[in-house]
Amino acid sequence: MALTTSHDCGSREQPLITQTLGEFFDAMAARQDAREALVSCHQGRRLRWRELAAEVDTLASALLRSGLRRGDRAGIWAHNCVEWVLMQLATAKVGVILVNINPAYRVAEVEYALNKVGCKALVLMPEFRTSDYLGMMRELAPELAHCAPGELRAARLPELRLLVHLGETDEPGMLRFDDWMRRGEPGDAEVARAARELDAHDPINIQFTSGTTGFPKGATLTHSNILNNGYFIGEAMRLGADDRLCIPVPLYHCFGMVLGNLACITHGSTIVYPNSAFDPLATLQAVQDERCTGLHGVPTMFIAMLDHPRFRDFDLSTLRTGIMAGSPCPVEVMKRVVGDMHQSQITIAYGMTETSPVSCQSSTDTPLERRVSTVGRVQPHLEVKIVDPAGGDTVAPGTPGELCTRGYSVMHGYWGDEQRTREAVDADGWMHTGDLATMDDEGYVNIVGRIKDMVIRGGENIYPREIEEFLYRHPMVQDVQVVGVPDPKYGEELCAWIIPRPGSQPDEQAIRAFCQGQIAHYKIPRYIRFVQSFPLTITGKVQKFRIRDAMKAELGVQEAHSA
Repeated sequence: MALTTSHDCGSREQPLITQTLGEFFDAMAARQDAREALVSCHQGRRLRWRELAAEVDTLASALLRSGLRRGDRAGIWAHNCVEWVLMQLATAKVGVILVNINPAYRVAEVEYALNKVGCKALVLMPEFRTSDYLGMMRELAPELAHCAPGELRAARLPELRLLVHLGETDEPGMLRFDDWMRRGEPGDAEVARAARELDAHDPINIQFTSGTTGFPKGATLTHSNILNNGYFIGEAMRLGADDRLCIPVPLYHCFGMVLGNLACITHGSTIVYPNSAFDPLATLQAVQDERCTGLHGVPTMFIAMLDHPRFRDFDLSTLRTGIMAGSPCPVEVMKRVVGDMHQSQITIAYGMTETSPVSCQSSTDTPLERRVSTVGRVQPHLEVKIVDPAGGDTVAPGTPGELCTRGYSVMHGYWGDEQRTREAVDADGWMHTGDLATMDDEGYVNIVGRIKDMVIRGGENIYPREIEEFLYRHPMVQDVQVVGVPDPKYGEELCAWIIPRPGSQPDEQAIRAFCQGQIAHYKIPRYIRFVQSFPLTITGKVQKFRIRDAMKAELGVQEAHSA
C-alpha cells in the first residue's frame, strides 16, 4: 500500500463536544463556582466563575430585551477587556452571531463589514491611541445626533439599530455598556428559553479575513467549530483548573478568542488579560504578578519580550506552557522561549480563521526538536493531506505541497458568498489553505510558506521560510523577512529585510559571507536592507506584500507580463 501524507487522528482522543457554547459554559461555571475565572489587569477587575456566569446571563437578557434574536448579528469593535468575553459568551447563549471587528479598521472598512453581514448592534470602545471610534461612527451615522438609543436609522448603515460604547460619558444616540447591562436580569426565563432552541451547528461567530487584494471575507463559525477547537487546543497544552493563561494576543482574532478564551473555558483555567493591546512590559508584569502558567503570543511578541532591556527583572518561573502561532515560528526564538522564559512545554499551533482555527499542533510531550522545528501533527477528529497545487494529487512524504484539511473545524462558509466558499472548500469538504507544507513519515507537518510567497528564481523554487530560518542563526540578526522581487533576468530575486540586534551593526557583506558555503548560491539574497521594524497587521503578522511593494518602488521594477 502506498504511503500517503494524509493523517486522521480522530480515533485516538475523546469524542467531539455536542453541546452549545452556552450549555458547556454553564456546566463549567457550576463546577468551578468560587474559583477565579477572569483577571483583567488593566481594568483592575477579577471575576469568579459564578460572578462571570451571572454577568453573562445579565448581558444575554439585555440582548434579548434590546430586540436581538437567534441569527441576528451583533458586532464588537474593541481591544481585550472583560466586556469582550461577556459579549462572546452572552451572544452564544441566546444564538446571536458575534461579529469580530478589527480595531485597526477605519471608516470605509467598518462600513463594509457592518453592512456585509447586516449588524443590528455594535459594541465599541470610545478611542484607543490615535483611533477615535466614536468619531468614526458619527461620520458614518450622523443620524445618531437625533435618535434615541436603539432606534438608529442611518442611510449608510441601514441594518444597524443599537450602538453601545464602553466609555463613561453619555453619547447622543448610544448607550453606555453599564446602562445596557442594567436592562438585563440574571434569572431571565427568556434566556433559558432561547438557549433551548439552539443547535451546536448554528453559526455563532463571524471573523473577517483578507489577503492582499479584494474585500474581506466573513468566515462564519459554529458552536461546534470553535468550542471543540478550543477544547482540543487546551488538551494539547494539558490545561487544568490550576492553570492561569496570560492572553496578550487580540480577542477579535481566533488566537485570543479560541486559543485563549475557549481553551481556558473548556478546562476551567483562569483567563488573564495583561493589557488592552500588547505591551511587552505589561505582559511580563502580568505573568509575574498573576503567577501565570501559560503565555500566548506571535513570534514578534516573544521577541519583543525577550529583547526588552528589563526582561531579566521579572520572575517568569511559574510559566510552563503556552502557544506560539500566528506566523512562522523561528527555531532560534523557540529555543530562547523554552530556555529563558521557562516555557518548557510551549506548543506551536497552525491554522487559519476558516478552520476555527487550529488544524495542527504540537503537544507538551512532543520531542523538543520536533516542537521547535514543526507545527506538530493533525488535531483529533481532523484530517490533513499535502497535495500538488497544480494537479491535486497527494504528494510523497517530505515533498512540499498545499496543505488541505477536513473535519469538524471547517467553517460554515463565507457569509453571503457561496462562490468564494466553493473556491476555498472543495466538493469533498477539504479546505484548501493556500499554505505550502511538508509532512514526514510520522505525520509531523512543517509550513514552508504561502503558495503566493514561493519565489521562482531562474526556474528554481525557493521557500523564503528556509532562508529566514538560516539567517536567524546570525548573532546580529534579531528578526528577518525574505521576499521575492521582480527581476528581468531571473524572473525573481530574493530580498531580505533584517532587524539587527540592539547594539549591533551588521552590514551586507557580513550577511553574505555568513551565507557563503552554507546555503546554495541562488538562495543568498541579492538585496539586503536593515530596518527598525516590519509592516504588521494588528495581530502581529508581517505584511510581506508591503515589503515587496516597498522594494519594487525602491528598485523601480515590476512583474513581467506572462501567459
